[in-house]
Amino acid sequence: MEKLESQGANLGYPHSSSIKTAHNLRELRPRGGRSRWRAFYGQVGAAFVIGAIGPEANVNQRKFNRAVTAAEQRIKDVEDA
Repeated sequence: MEKLESQGANLGYPHSSSIKTAHNLRELRPRGGRSRWRAFYGQVGAAFVIGAIGPEANVNQRKFNRAVTAAEQRIKDVEDA
């Protein structure tokens, strides 16, 4: 999270990557991708909003998809507020 705060939208792979199945959603990859957990986030204005935490896709695809869906909805709720 500190890297995301300091580098913002410039934070690239292996620390962050886009999620191909989602619109404007990225995954924060702790420890340069060596962690099995991901924080799913999007940008709302100048702020980065973490919508959900979930496993990496290779660990548990079903729970990954569920976390992505939850993150998309939560970030949309923030945008609409």
